[in-house]
Amino acid sequence: MKRLAQETALYGVSSIVGRFLNWLLVPMYVRVLANPGEYGIVTNIYGWSALLLVILIYGMETGFFRFINKEGEDNPTRVYSTVLSSLSITSALFFITSIIFLEPISSFLGYASNPEYIGMMIGILAIDAFCCIPFAYLRYQKRPLRFAGLKLFSIFLNIIINIFFLIVCPWLNQIAPESIGWFYSEGYGVGYIFVANVITSMVTLTLLIPDIRPALKVKADFNLLKQMLSYSFPILILGIAGIFNQTADKILFPLLFSDKDYANEQLGIYGACFKIAVVMVMFIQAFRYAYEPFVFAKHKEDADKSGYVEAMKYFIIFGLLIFIGVTFYLDILKYFVGPEYYSGLAVVPIVMLGELFFGIYFNLSLWYKLTDQTRWGAYFSIMGCFITVAIIYFFVPKYGFMACAWASFCCNLIIMTVSYFVGQKKFPIAYDLKSAAIYFLIASVIFVAGILPEIESQILRLLYRTILLSVFILFIIKKDLPFREIPYLNRLIK
Repeated sequence: MKRLAQETALYGVSSIVGRFLNWLLVPMYVRVLANPGEYGIVTNIYGWSALLLVILIYGMETGFFRFINKEGEDNPTRVYSTVLSSLSITSALFFITSIIFLEPISSFLGYASNPEYIGMMIGILAIDAFCCIPFAYLRYQKRPLRFAGLKLFSIFLNIIINIFFLIVCPWLNQIAPESIGWFYSEGYGVGYIFVANVITSMVTLTLLIPDIRPALKVKADFNLLKQMLSYSFPILILGIAGIFNQTADKILFPLLFSDKDYANEQLGIYGACFKIAVVMVMFIQAFRYAYEPFVFAKHKEDADKSGYVEAMKYFIIFGLLIFIGVTFYLDILKYFVGPEYYSGLAVVPIVMLGELFFGIYFNLSLWYKLTDQTRWGAYFSIMGCFITVAIIYFFVPKYGFMACAWASFCCNLIIMTVSYFVGQKKFPIAYDLKSAAIYFLIASVIFVAGILPEIESQILRLLYRTILLSVFILFIIKKDLPFREIPYLNRLIK
């Protein structure tokens, strides 16, 4: 548990701080771009990219951790080389094929007038899919500092390039247009967001070359690759359905309205407010980076399941704390987006709870990964996919983006519940349900007590909610949080 806490904190530097810095780009986007509709384009294309990235990785990241702990004790580089070779071939084929058919793809997605948006995203996806395995190898080697350093550098570079194109260049264009006229086009706005991402991905790939070299010295093992593909294919189905559950709203929303400008505008409002809830996603991602290697390594070393129980308990505790913290301070966080986006703030609590349920589901998913029954993950995700699509299809035309938020909530709640009951039969783990129920109950009472009273003064309202949040934190400390057992945290608090 100490090691898991350490590595969660270190990976959290790159994941939470990194996502937070990217998060801070949203206020710039919503103010620099001409209207919410332009931000809707960004939301839609990145929704597609999230889905395609899962397809391009096809479950090999999880397969890498499974086989490098199961088969790679004597020669881990053999597993690394095999996976990297496979990803390099498929990413190259994807890039070449997509560029050849760029025009029809762009027309299908609704960007016939700007096919370069799609072309740039294709390049970004091919590079990022390949780079996921060198980053996974760093996690296997327990080198979180290099992992975090590379991730943070890439994020800082992306932010700097965004600021350059969206803030500095328009300013220079007014005072000295001749200095940037050779590369800058006024009004290209959204396009420069993708240009910044292309440059960042290429630089990241270059920086990973020292970590890629060990794989080049060992031949890929095609018999091993067959085993890995057999293991990873259900994870691919799981991943496609799982990520589609998270991005279906951003992908399908524009297709459900005849007025494309209205659809993009509403999607822009929803996408910007959704970013406020990304705080929960940051936490889940940081935990995931540390937890997946921890689970496979622990399973290899011993059969004691108490570590899984403790990890779930603390995940729920911190997840609920983040939920209350964000929802209580929406009066401040709403300035993150601006007045024209305030109509979407109601989605934040719903989306955050949905993401918390997804995080719990991820914790539960260890049973089918450890028992090599990954097909169950595919079943759960496909079930969730049908639920999500059905709710979006039938309710979005009438209720707009609020239906998208509820679709995510219902989907994640159902697959979490089903996974728990099936998992208890296949790979029983005595999770502390009593503790989880107590925390959910206390958090619900505090949330309702903080939201329901109508306090007109914003200062008094925030003060009142801060007191309630402090009560919840004190309850956590008194009941469960062993500061002395968590490395660095006790020192930091002191």
